Amino acid sequence: MAQTAQRSAPVGSRPERAVATGRPTPSFFFNGHVPRRRALVVAVSALFGFALTVVWSAEFVDRTIGDTVADTLLGHTAKGTPIPGALAGVFFALVTGIAGTFTACNIAVFSALAPLTGGRSVSRRGRMAAALRPLGQLAAGAVTVSAVYGMLVAMSGTAMPQFDQSQGGVLSGRLIQAMVVYGLIGLVMTYLGLAALGIVRDPLAKVAEEYPSAPMLFMGGLIGAFLIGRPFPLFRQLFRDTAQSHNVLYGSVAFSLQTLGNILVMSVLFLLVTGLFGDRLHRWMTKRPSRAAALMAAGFIAAGVFLVLYWDLRILARRDLIWYPMAPWAA
Repeated sequence: MAQTAQRSAPVGSRPERAVATGRPTPSFFFNGHVPRRRALVVAVSALFGFALTVVWSAEFVDRTIGDTVADTLLGHTAKGTPIPGALAGVFFALVTGIAGTFTACNIAVFSALAPLTGGRSVSRRGRMAAALRPLGQLAAGAVTVSAVYGMLVAMSGTAMPQFDQSQGGVLSGRLIQAMVVYGLIGLVMTYLGLAALGIVRDPLAKVAEEYPSAPMLFMGGLIGAFLIGRPFPLFRQLFRDTAQSHNVLYGSVAFSLQTLGNILVMSVLFLLVTGLFGDRLHRWMTKRPSRAAALMAAGFIAAGVFLVLYWDLRILARRDLIWYPMAPWAA
């Protein structure tokens, strides 16, 4: 995990830039080791996030992947088929959460892998057992936010902005909400990436000293907040069913399972990486601790830039309000 990268590099390893006076003190997001070319890390990560917005095809990801996975797991056509009851609804929530793993409103979840990599344990089983704790904290933060939002949806009914399909002023209330929510989350992730490089201060440093689990809970909370602006068609179907039910318990459970489905694939991948390559990653990072800082920063900055550009600028371009470069298959 990120904390392990705080250890000093072994004798004989390539020297690194020391933490200068006035630079942020080591914390969860900043391990105290500054990469030699942090401007290059920022530039390459931002460029990768931008390039992803250019080639990203929402139709392919949402329909070809998302709808196919959901239809296969449910055993029938998911989109447009009424949800017959609460029990079917919670299963629909979990399945469509998994189906939405690679959508543009969820892909940034994979940036959460960066702070978790590089943990050390003497055995593969020990590494995987140790990995379950931060994953549990991440899930707890995500479920807390999504459950509260699910209850709010059930209580508010169909008066929320996500039901606004009007095209007055070109942008519907649903799209405006998505732009605001994902834009803010993107800015937060970009800031965390800069904090990992020591460019800005870790906003959770003091809180983490008192509550070590706070950073992972916070990251989970950001993932749970993805549902607040999520325009994924299958999620809107669940959203509508929850709002019309006015069942607070149903809303809480369904939205919690939707979020758990969103992070399930990521969690499995993380456990596989930990079990197969965890010790090797740990040795690679401790040999030069600035690698951990660069890896974490790259993950956050790429995800943050992607969210801001895709959900703000590219949406405006899709409504012919501005120009934005898009690959032919994504336009």
